[in-house]
Amino acid sequence: VVIADNCTDRTEDVVGKRADTILVATEGNTHKKAGALNAVLDRLLPRLESADSILVVDADSALDDTFLEGALAKLGSPATDGSGRTIGGVGGTFRGGRGGGFIGTLQRNEYARYARDVRRLKGKVLVLTGTAAVFTVAALRQVVDARATGRIPGALAQVYDTNVLTEDNELTLALLHLGYAVLSPRECLLETEVMTTWRDLWNQRVRWKRGAIENLMDYGFTRVTARYWGRQVLTHFGVLVTAVYLASIVYSIAATGGVHLHPIWLAITGVFIAERIVTVRDRGPLQMALASTLLVEMSFDIFLQAAQARAFWHTMRKTERSW
Repeated sequence: VVIADNCTDRTEDVVGKRADTILVATEGNTHKKAGALNAVLDRLLPRLESADSILVVDADSALDDTFLEGALAKLGSPATDGSGRTIGGVGGTFRGGRGGGFIGTLQRNEYARYARDVRRLKGKVLVLTGTAAVFTVAALRQVVDARATGRIPGALAQVYDTNVLTEDNELTLALLHLGYAVLSPRECLLETEVMTTWRDLWNQRVRWKRGAIENLMDYGFTRVTARYWGRQVLTHFGVLVTAVYLASIVYSIAATGGVHLHPIWLAITGVFIAERIVTVRDRGPLQMALASTLLVEMSFDIFLQAAQARAFWHTMRKTERSW
């Protein structure tokens, strides 16, 4: 099923010629991706069996051959953490696609680090990313019912909450609050497009980070969200540490005419560089060499932290949200 949501290209013409594909063109959808997905899921869920599965894939993503088989092998099985929970959703870890020049390279390295972290955690993730995920029909139906009865946020009895910026993150929280487990096993790999301009990347990250904060505010502080709030605190602490680090450099230059860092800051710098190199080892020697360049890696890290700070500022001021 291909959802053509306010398309301005030839999607409808191309898909319409395929005998193995159902085309659904949205009409008057103003709720972006969440609204488009709901338009189809509202029609699909009543027709399917509880044991069936639904795969949701972004149009700019392509699954590896092992993705679906790996996902179905885990979906609906007991979680391995001893909690007795059932895996209601399986997501993937993604590589950055080609293109984008230097900014594309930085994103591909960033995604490689994320995939490495997920492997080290044996598939445990904070969010089933919107690039691709598989869900049991039973789990999605329970989400719909829970929204209808007010057990979880969401104004309408639908799978995706149309009032949020990051519908994938919110759906993950919904599943966890309903007692399901989520997983991104090493077999579930895919490739997704990278942002090709700094402006597009900035807008994407501010939206992601603001959406995550607002999702947590919607759910409040619960047993499920505790670690998510903890991650937010650590992230903002990292922003503060970076600000102090940069301020110490500026002060050193102003006071002495050169850079004279305290041994503590020198040690932190060394740890940062080592971590940057080790975590892109899978990308090869060239990317490891790039990662060893403090100016490049630190600059990109500051860019991402600035997006985090901007998202927090927008959230606190409750400025108008947009894509």
